Amino acid sequence: MSTPGSSVTLVPHLGADPESCTEHGYGLGRPDGILVVKYRTAGALDFGESRQDFLHQLYWSPDGILSARAGADLRFMGPGEAFWAPRGVRHEVHAPDWQTVYRVCLRQVPPALAPHVASLATVDDEAAQLIAQLARNGQNEATALVARTRIMAGLGTSALVSSALAPAAPARSGGAGYALAVARTLALDPADNTRLDEWAERLHLSVKTLQRDFAREFGMPFSQFRSALRLRAARALLGSHSVGAVAHRVGYSSPSAFVAAFTKEHGYTPGTHATQSH
Repeated sequence: MSTPGSSVTLVPHLGADPESCTEHGYGLGRPDGILVVKYRTAGALDFGESRQDFLHQLYWSPDGILSARAGADLRFMGPGEAFWAPRGVRHEVHAPDWQTVYRVCLRQVPPALAPHVASLATVDDEAAQLIAQLARNGQNEATALVARTRIMAGLGTSALVSSALAPAAPARSGGAGYALAVARTLALDPADNTRLDEWAERLHLSVKTLQRDFAREFGMPFSQFRSALRLRAARALLGSHSVGAVAHRVGYSSPSAFVAAFTKEHGYTPGTHATQSH
């Protein structure tokens, strides 16, 4: 087993502490080995689109939000969930600011995830504690491999939030968890034009509380988050759909408005992206 070869980009804040990345491997080269890579960043963290042909990968953050894309499917995960990417599946993962991200690399598939190509996974409390433990120095290999077995057993499947909006996790003080629920629902339909005040009414929250939750969880207000989501969804669709069709699918009023927004964000046109993705 070796370190996965996907591209990772760290985008720091000015004046922030340096980002860190540490690797902890146990039983490497064996079918029952495990590699845990821990990233701690003060800025955005992007695992560029990649495919690992020999290792299965699990991405999990204990203290923040992750978004992941596999094909045209864009998903969001809270602290109790992870993204499962089996070997051979092209994917990309993004984390916003100020959080820890673990990437767990395995040769074997956890039993509960065996039928799934790329999916959300649940991480129970024991598995979460053991992943963090294996990412510390000085762990005994024999003990670590026992922990790996317990981690495998602690991973399960998680369904996406349906159109019936519900909190993604038990709400903490201040409504935390509700921004993630809105984000997941929007990921199912990026063209949804429901206003922030309408989301707040559905969730029985004040607009101020929901806006504050978006700022805390995603580091940006709702309107900026929705624009970023639409552009991320557009990137997944451009390889197989026309610019006009993508513009409509992700919620822009016209192809020209979509082209302008996409070009401003990425520095090149949607047509250029579509050409490069083939």
